[in-house]
Amino acid sequence: MADSRDISCDILDAVLDRGAPLDVTLADHKQLAKLDPRDRAQVRRIVGATLRRLGEIDAMIKARLDRPISSRHTRIRNILRIGVAELVFLETPPHAAVDAAVRVATQHRKGALKGLVNAILRRLDRDAQSGKVLSDPANPGEANTPNWLFHRWNGNFGLETAEAIAAAHLHEAPLDISLSVKADPEEWAEKLDAETLPGGTLRRSGGGRIAELPGFDSGLWWIQDAAAALPVRLLENALGGLNGKTVIDLCAAPGGKSLQLADAGAHVTAVDIAGARLVQLKENLARTGLDVGIVNADGTSWRPEAPVDAVLLDAPCSATGTIRRHPDIPRRRRSKDIEAVTDLQQNLLRAAVDMVRPGGVIVYAVCSLEPEEGADQIAALCKAGAPVQIAPIDPATRPELEGLEPPAITSDGMLRTLPCHWAARGGMDGFFAAALVRT
Repeated sequence: MADSRDISCDILDAVLDRGAPLDVTLADHKQLAKLDPRDRAQVRRIVGATLRRLGEIDAMIKARLDRPISSRHTRIRNILRIGVAELVFLETPPHAAVDAAVRVATQHRKGALKGLVNAILRRLDRDAQSGKVLSDPANPGEANTPNWLFHRWNGNFGLETAEAIAAAHLHEAPLDISLSVKADPEEWAEKLDAETLPGGTLRRSGGGRIAELPGFDSGLWWIQDAAAALPVRLLENALGGLNGKTVIDLCAAPGGKSLQLADAGAHVTAVDIAGARLVQLKENLARTGLDVGIVNADGTSWRPEAPVDAVLLDAPCSATGTIRRHPDIPRRRRSKDIEAVTDLQQNLLRAAVDMVRPGGVIVYAVCSLEPEEGADQIAALCKAGAPVQIAPIDPATRPELEGLEPPAITSDGMLRTLPCHWAARGGMDGFFAAALVRT
């Protein structure tokens, strides 16, 4: 039976060499599900550390190779990466890290390169024991970010902010929890051993399976990053309240915002083209007892029977704002991926305008750091003559964002959170959001 290192290597093979999403790979790996909880957690630690520190890891391996590893031996490269991650960043005892890597290498091509794995990792360990600095880049965040992506952030935000964003990605994100309005915040903060963040989100630093946390079956909370909870609050401010309002959650899956909307009293229709991704929303609705209508349809062509009060569009995007939670994204994305999704975003925005009554509100949001997917989309919509006006966000309505640098509310009244915001608390996802009123 495969153990945690075998499975870690399988997952890296899928993510780094075949471009598979990390979440899907973890969920689909049959052997991973059979491990005990401690070993499952070890797989996640190993894979997470390897992906977050891949730039440094590859540099350390390269410095100890006489010649590059052949493309026929990508698994050996990933075995070495795991070994380095354990030795340098996870502080696994050297004998355990080296022996485990050699054992996994023995299974590849009849162990032809197990000697190489043994030699590289033992040399790395000797260097460490002799006091040699194994990795000390001037900027670790930049060293572990693909050049094309860091250069984008440098151009869009400036060097200091780009470095802060990249540094935030070196650390695993804590677990954020949204509470139902029926829940007592102080009581649940104590039960979940969580910190109460400005704005009311609970943040839990400890691990554990979500379904085994206190009160999971109560239905009084759900998992949602603090930044991901903001678009619904912006919509609530723009409408003057959500109770009784008709709201379409467009591109709704997996459904955190639908739960927020329904919990606040809105009559919600959740629309998503991916039926499989709506399963999680259905499960959360059953657990929370909230009422949301679900439509499995293409949001660019589907229309409601009558115009609604509001549409919340959390559009498909490159998700570069969620790298803290999804460290595979920098390794799977390319610049062309950002360009490929902008037409869909614009089509969805125009569809959202069609769905709203005059005087109704559209909140457009993306968990992306890229301006082409955020402010540029709003500018293009307005330039094309869409019957909307920007409703600038009043900073007074969002005191939890006060004092952030760079400011989370832009000069033109839109939302722009960054992974380096709330750095001392563990950061937040990068989000863009804008509120529009239909004229």
